[in-house]
Amino acid sequence: MSQVKEGKKPVQAERNADKPESQVKAMWEALKTNKAAIAGMYLILILTVVAVVVWASELMGMRILPYDPNDSDLSQSFVAPNSQHWFGTDQLGRDIFSRVLDGTKISLFVGIAAVAISMTIGVVFGSIAGYRGGKTDTIIMRFMDMMLAIPSILLAIAFMAALGKGIDKAIIAIGLVSIPEYARIIRGSILSAKENDYVQAARVIGNNDYSIIFKHILPNVVSSIVVRATLGVSSAILDTAALGFLGLGVQPPYAEWGDMLGRARGFIFSAPYTLVFPGVAITITVLAFNLFGDGLRDALDPKSRLR
Repeated sequence: MSQVKEGKKPVQAERNADKPESQVKAMWEALKTNKAAIAGMYLILILTVVAVVVWASELMGMRILPYDPNDSDLSQSFVAPNSQHWFGTDQLGRDIFSRVLDGTKISLFVGIAAVAISMTIGVVFGSIAGYRGGKTDTIIMRFMDMMLAIPSILLAIAFMAALGKGIDKAIIAIGLVSIPEYARIIRGSILSAKENDYVQAARVIGNNDYSIIFKHILPNVVSSIVVRATLGVSSAILDTAALGFLGLGVQPPYAEWGDMLGRARGFIFSAPYTLVFPGVAITITVLAFNLFGDGLRDALDPKSRLR
């Protein structure tokens, strides 16, 4: 008996060694090999920590930033970058470094909130269109095509003109213009997934349409949603900055990078640093989300992992 047991141990160990890695571990291993994606991930973590710390300090009444981002002092207008004001001051004497850091929480909040709106509505409409098909699919997708025919920034401006100015209006406007992208992605994924055997089996045992879509189909296409949402944050941040630059987005006293660019564009030659640092902040943030999103897309694709 002892010999039989001893003989089984190597076989069992061999089987355990041959077990495939989990999808999450395989994805992480693939992601780690992409240095650009890892750099983007670390940048996103740094920006998130800055935004959370600034937001938490405001709630607790503490001052983490070197200066109050909204405190103006005309006697300190257009001070060039120095040891006291690392990024200099703007036309109202406000510290640009403090305003850039404070603007991190605004840009990330607007970007993430807008993506949450567009993703939620897009997933619902895309799921209905892909699963129902027929006239329902035609009506929904033709409406989405009409929205896609208009450049997103122009459509966002139109929504802002109807809704009015403000951070909440900017979130709604930017969220609405991105709905068609998520709807088309989900529709395509569901069209290919709804004919699979597990969906047919769920239908046979009596599951309703809601259960089949949200419990059986969507969990299997969640990777495409996650990748698009990551890339969508960068687009939302760019749209936020564009609306702010035009004076339609986030309004004072909030420090928002696009608004800072718009108010400083008249000083591009006399005080270029007032535009450079907010512009660099936008560039770094958008680049970080794009790098991480591209790497995540490759890591979630089994074909890319095999190459």
